Amino acid sequence: MKVSLSWLREYIPVDLDPKDLSDRLTMAGLEVDGVESLYDYLDNVVVAQVVQARQHPNADKLTCCTVDIGKGELFPIVCGAPNVREGMYVACALPGAVLPGDFKIKKSKLRGEPSHGMLCSAAELMLAHDASGIMDLDGEFVTGTPLESALKLTDAVLEIDLTPNRPDCLSLIGVAREIGALTEPRNKVTLPDVTFPEAKMDSRDIHDFVSVRIEDPQLCPRYTAGMLFDVKVGPSPVWLKQRLEAVGLSCVNNVVDITNFVMMETGQPLHAFDYDNIAKSKIIVRTAGKPGDAPLEFTTLDSKVHKLDPEMLMICDGEKPVGIAGVMGGENSEITDATTRVLVESAYFNPVSIRRTAKRTGIASDASHRFERGVDPEGTLFALNRAVSLMAQFCSATIARGIIDENPVKTPPVTIDLSPKALNVRLGTSFSADEIAQILGSVEFGIDKKAAQKDDGLLQVHVPSFRVDVARPEDLSEEVARLWGYNKIETSYPLITAKGRTLASRPVLRGKIRQAMTGFGFCEAINYNFIRKDACARMAIEDPDKRTRMVEILNPISDQMAVLRTSIVPGLLEAMARNTAKQVDTLQLFEIGKVFFDTAPGKQPEEVEVVGGLITGYRWDQTWYSKKEAVDFFDLKGVVQGLLSYFQISGVLYERTETGTCPYFEPGYGARIVKDGLVLGTLGKIASGVGAAFGLKQDAYLFDLDMDSLEKALPQAIQAVGLPKFPSISRDMTFIVPKRVEVGVMIDTISAFAQKQGLIEDYFLFDVFEGSNIGEDKKSLSFRVVYRSASKTLTENNIKKIHEQLSQKIINDFQADLPG
Repeated sequence: MKVSLSWLREYIPVDLDPKDLSDRLTMAGLEVDGVESLYDYLDNVVVAQVVQARQHPNADKLTCCTVDIGKGELFPIVCGAPNVREGMYVACALPGAVLPGDFKIKKSKLRGEPSHGMLCSAAELMLAHDASGIMDLDGEFVTGTPLESALKLTDAVLEIDLTPNRPDCLSLIGVAREIGALTEPRNKVTLPDVTFPEAKMDSRDIHDFVSVRIEDPQLCPRYTAGMLFDVKVGPSPVWLKQRLEAVGLSCVNNVVDITNFVMMETGQPLHAFDYDNIAKSKIIVRTAGKPGDAPLEFTTLDSKVHKLDPEMLMICDGEKPVGIAGVMGGENSEITDATTRVLVESAYFNPVSIRRTAKRTGIASDASHRFERGVDPEGTLFALNRAVSLMAQFCSATIARGIIDENPVKTPPVTIDLSPKALNVRLGTSFSADEIAQILGSVEFGIDKKAAQKDDGLLQVHVPSFRVDVARPEDLSEEVARLWGYNKIETSYPLITAKGRTLASRPVLRGKIRQAMTGFGFCEAINYNFIRKDACARMAIEDPDKRTRMVEILNPISDQMAVLRTSIVPGLLEAMARNTAKQVDTLQLFEIGKVFFDTAPGKQPEEVEVVGGLITGYRWDQTWYSKKEAVDFFDLKGVVQGLLSYFQISGVLYERTETGTCPYFEPGYGARIVKDGLVLGTLGKIASGVGAAFGLKQDAYLFDLDMDSLEKALPQAIQAVGLPKFPSISRDMTFIVPKRVEVGVMIDTISAFAQKQGLIEDYFLFDVFEGSNIGEDKKSLSFRVVYRSASKTLTENNIKKIHEQLSQKIINDFQADLPG
């Protein structure tokens, strides 16, 4: 919303500097995005005097002028205007000036004569529309004075970013009302005169020329109309054009410009019809059709054809639609130069209906912007009378007697009982009832003080009709706070006991996961809970998998966010695709979030919290001392093991996933993470087909853990163990086994043996070898076993027998051979 200060001053005195005014409006909830000086482009344009004027020697229509630009400086300037003469004061653009249209002024030669500037017309400076000659400044001026100062062209335009709940401020009067409440002394808005001059009244009555019927009063509770005869359509006066152009509106003709002017002034959108194009002299407000009818094609003022659903509200004449209600008029009834009779519409439409129509048609007009937020239902007549009176004045028209005002559904007044005590508790203030009444009265809220005396101090507040956002005491509290000034309210704290409270387990768990994963070098991803509808198909997941039970969004932002996610995988894969598309090849991401499963119609979806992680790319960058090595499944497994170790979760098994359990994993590269029969999650390599569906061009490895299961697996208590007093002894053993033998099973065997013996402290695999010299179907595995006693220093004799027994058990259980 653009607001011109000079325009605002027509309704309320504004003496504040634009920056100070911007600060006050912003602190009151009307955020000012920027302030633009309307005449900034007049830099380097000064008042000059033509000292000498002579005929150009090489051109009949050019004049060589000597111009005094101040301080005794004389510039030669060639001018083509017919009205240039010696002694006249003119507007002179000096070299370096940039005029509208990005026209840069510089020193040059015209037909061989030097020209060091330009004498400007009013049209060239956008100060008027007269382009017949240069500006002849009337009066006495000091040469060299900036034109902006000499003509007192000072105006600023404020760009206000309004929240949707303040439609009352989508008007100059609405903003002026706010300014009046924010300045001292508080001033009331001066409304424009809307009375009709008797000389402009026609003897003919509007009811003899047009009738209005509202067929759907719930969508159009009120429709008013006025009529004018002998209208002369033409250009608008200069002042009107300047007002509209200052706030970013284009000028069309005097009739249309007046409707736009009144809309910006009052916030009430209007529409003007060419009466002679209204069939059968009727206006019918109805929907485009009945349920089940085919969409109606309609051509709007911008010459675009739109398909309208049957439930969309239309303005129709006796035969056809002539406008989309509250959105845009039709091409078949627009105002043209031939128009002589005008019907002016001012109505109140249901905001929800207009919002739906504007969204489905894709028409974002100034009218729909206001109607869909809610205009003043009681302001239709005022705006209509204002527009009709201006058209009578500036279109040389006469006004039909009477006004049509169809109002089948009355808007009930809103009255709120406000407790000053409750307001003060809510805000932490100590306002008296009179102070509250004074603050609210500054923006035209009515206060019934008699009711306060009867009802134990309750103030009965009458909400003005233009404040459609105020409906409860909390809204009034907000009004008092913002008008008084948020920065004036002293900070206060509630009286609470100092007793501490233990945090819930889940937030603590989330925090520890973030700490661990960032410690591993991962970055946290935050993705939307909404995903594409075909996410399961892209992941190769089919019924009856639980993840196909998606909850559809009723009003999705886009088709990329059509359903609630049932897996954290799509978001991580899409994040990887975005990064790799920007040449970020090595990536480590994790995310903590919820997934949602549809349960039954009408019931809330099942919510499950999960944590997922993804790695892709290389273990380290290539340097002079190392080469690039791509990450693999075991890098991801190491991350999961590290995360579980961080939480002291031991005894975890990694079981190969069955076909169909995780179809998005490459066969043979997926595993379930199991602890005592409880499935914590899965990990694996993303299948090439799934990767291609997500636009991935390199391998990706991903895990996901169920937070509920992870929480159940946490140990109840963690026992500390003292540092060992005696040294350890390490022994290695190497076995050649068939490739089908799983290392995890061998480690489980060593673990069971270690628990019986008591001296084995640690064991792990440290080397794997495969090669033709040991057989194509064989592999060599090397384990290290660490022995330690808590009561003495071990010798070779203490462990020799145990180590031999362990080696023999592995040989027997796995058909293993010793090397050599």
